[in-house]
Amino acid sequence: MSLQEIYQEYYQQVKFIKVYIREAHPVNGWWFGKGLSKFIIRAYSTKVALDLYDPETMQERRSAAEECESSLEYGISTYVDEMEDPVNKAYAAWPTRLYLIGRDGKVVYAGGLGPFGFQPAELRKAIQTTLKEESNL
Repeated sequence: MSLQEIYQEYYQQVKFIKVYIREAHPVNGWWFGKGLSKFIIRAYSTKVALDLYDPETMQERRSAAEECESSLEYGISTYVDEMEDPVNKAYAAWPTRLYLIGRDGKVVYAGGLGPFGFQPAELRKAIQTTLKEESNL
C-alpha cells in the first residue's frame, strides 16, 4: 500500500499535507550517491534524488521540495519547514515520518522513522480507526 493510494482513498475525509524538512542524503552530508550504494538505491527506488546539496537558503529548500514533490507524485500539497527546522524538531521527523493528527490537534498516530519505519499501511489503519471512532460520537 502506497501513500498515494491512501490519499486517493481518504482525501475527502482527511486533510493530507507533506512537510519537506531537509534533505535526507545531501551530496555535502550523509550521501548515498557514489559507488555501489548508488546502483543499489537506483535499483530499488528510482525516485530518490542523489544529486541534491543541503539547502542553505529558503529558496534552495523550496526548490528541493518542488523536486521531491514532482518525483514522488503523491498529489499531496507540500509545505516547507523553515531553515531553523521547527517542524522537524517538534515531530522528530528526519529523515521521514508519517503522522496522523486528530481534529483536537493531538497526535493520533506517530509512525516510526524512515525508511524502515515508514509504513503507509499502519497509517491507513490509524485513519480507519479514527474515522470509525469519530462516526460513533
